[in-house]
Amino acid sequence: MLDDSFHVYDTTLRDGAQQEGLNLTVADKLVIAAQLDGLGVGFIEGGWPGAIPKDTEFFRRAQRELELKHAQLAAFGATRRPGAKAADDPQVAALRESGAPVVTLVAKSHDRHVRLALRTTLEENLAMVRETIEHLRDSGQRVFLDAEHFFDGYRSDPAYALEVVRVAAEAGAEVVALCDTNGGMMPGELGDVVTAVAAVTGARLGIHCHDDTACAVANTLVAVDAGVTHVQGTANGYGERAGNANLFSVVAGLQLKKGRPVLPDGCLPELTRIAHSISEVTNVTPNTHQPYVGVSAFAHKAGLHASAVKVDPMLYQHIDPELVGNDMRMLVSDMAGRASVELKGKELGYDLSGDKAALGRVVDRVKELEAKGYTFEAADASFELLLRDELLPGGMRYFAVESWRVIVERRTDGQVVSEATVKLTAKGERVVATGEGNGPVNALDKALRIGLEKMYPELANLELADYKVRILEGTHGTGAVTRVLVESDDGSGRTWNTVGVDENIIAASWQALEEAVTYCLLRAGHQPS
Repeated sequence: MLDDSFHVYDTTLRDGAQQEGLNLTVADKLVIAAQLDGLGVGFIEGGWPGAIPKDTEFFRRAQRELELKHAQLAAFGATRRPGAKAADDPQVAALRESGAPVVTLVAKSHDRHVRLALRTTLEENLAMVRETIEHLRDSGQRVFLDAEHFFDGYRSDPAYALEVVRVAAEAGAEVVALCDTNGGMMPGELGDVVTAVAAVTGARLGIHCHDDTACAVANTLVAVDAGVTHVQGTANGYGERAGNANLFSVVAGLQLKKGRPVLPDGCLPELTRIAHSISEVTNVTPNTHQPYVGVSAFAHKAGLHASAVKVDPMLYQHIDPELVGNDMRMLVSDMAGRASVELKGKELGYDLSGDKAALGRVVDRVKELEAKGYTFEAADASFELLLRDELLPGGMRYFAVESWRVIVERRTDGQVVSEATVKLTAKGERVVATGEGNGPVNALDKALRIGLEKMYPELANLELADYKVRILEGTHGTGAVTRVLVESDDGSGRTWNTVGVDENIIAASWQALEEAVTYCLLRAGHQPS
């Protein structure tokens, strides 16, 4: 655990979730929070309780479902309303009652925003900042302040923007994050402003940058040089408009380029895996050219670069990709990611470091499947089953499927019903089972479990918790290749993910369902029949 001298603060679940087309369920947010904690970030901003019901539910569930090793949860919200008392403001009460040890308040630091957006006076805005911070501090919570539109406000009225920072610090805000809310700052000017603010106010400063000029990461790093000790950003740079500072690029830059150990020991090599895993949960196609973690970040084509890399990889690479859990790839040989496979296997309890032959078989299998469109970054259960198939005689299969069929019928009353039939063999017994559902995947899920529940009663508790579909890049039309990611829950509080790929969406779904059931039986301790 790092000390409190430098903060890595993630706002994926709040600011990142404002990205167009990104819609996170509470279950998604819990999974992402656990991944971010595994990376070792210090703070995870969970959302705005009281304003957004889904965020209120997240904080309620987080108290009993999240076991964070590194991070503290932060609840985001506004200062009290103009003319109200902090103790009586329902939104402030929601922050106080969220259970989060940290509250991050957003406050106006731009004089025009105070007058036009808040429709109040500059003096009242300062009182709102002061009284809300003091109230939450008296309630036992740590308080950070996001000074919204700070840099634009500093241009407009520097004395007032500085007064917001000063008042917040005097009221007890541990950090005042200077926000480039519109994302229009250039690194040189931003660094100068941060230096001036630090000298005048003496406050502990943070930085929150948007990427509208493609400078969010650079601006964040410059702000650290200028004295901030609290950096905010989002996974993969998610966020409104052009996005936020990509926290993964920020921490890699700080740790590998500036020599600042901002993550706990051993966490940085998890960067690539976690970036891809979060991409799968959000159902946002990964940026293959994303710095540090993209699959093409250390890829080399034939020619001058490839020839040089064969002699010394560092001739055309700025870092060793293994430092961030990535792999160098020679595109002419389609080199597989041995480091990632070994690292993931170790996480699941399988040490492949001493068996290069086994590692080679697993890598070849992963390479073969990924070429077809599979991804195991967010499908740990499928990857573990693959490992067992390659490492253990006979693998871990509990039943053999003879055939399956699904029929979708629209009835005269307008009702659409799906019916599935599954034929399989388990424990030497042939079983034919039928299930009805509100869709073909639901019907197949029910039929499969009905067929196996007599032999494996624990399957009665198995539920399909989430279902995501992605048409793979480079395919289109009715012949497109589809990847399906299924999240399952057996009622124990732990979920797992499986993946299937096929041109037929139902066939891809079946693969993921079959592996979900298999993994459930593995977790239950059954031996293959």
